[in-house]
Amino acid sequence: MTSSPHYTAGVRPIILLVDDYADALPAWEAFLQAEGFDVLTATTGRDALSCATLEKPDLVVLDLNLPDVPGCEVAQALRSRDDTRHIPLIAATGYSHGAQFDQARDAGFDAIIVKPCEPVTLIAEIRRLLRTDRSSIP
Repeated sequence: MTSSPHYTAGVRPIILLVDDYADALPAWEAFLQAEGFDVLTATTGRDALSCATLEKPDLVVLDLNLPDVPGCEVAQALRSRDDTRHIPLIAATGYSHGAQFDQARDAGFDAIIVKPCEPVTLIAEIRRLLRTDRSSIP
């Protein structure tokens, strides 16, 4: 799991937001941008892996139920790479049972949120993992 933020203070952190429900992405992207983050989006596990390895976002919010590569497999792949293992990962799931939470923790997620979630809940988790607050983001 992460032990220190890897973003540069004074620079807008980059969030990779991954969800196969593409209609929801623009609203979440706009909300995160308004909170001071730059946002990349993906709708598949393959795209998430590609984007994360190329762009090295500061944090990834990753849906667990993706149509091609499940979120837990994406997380394991990111954790297995030297250049991405430090990126904080938040699992986003529509399920709230313990078995899926255990699977997400075992895959290397730093936090789990249940969808639908309040925007403030997501922001709180992002800020906790990046160890930042609104005043430190330009």
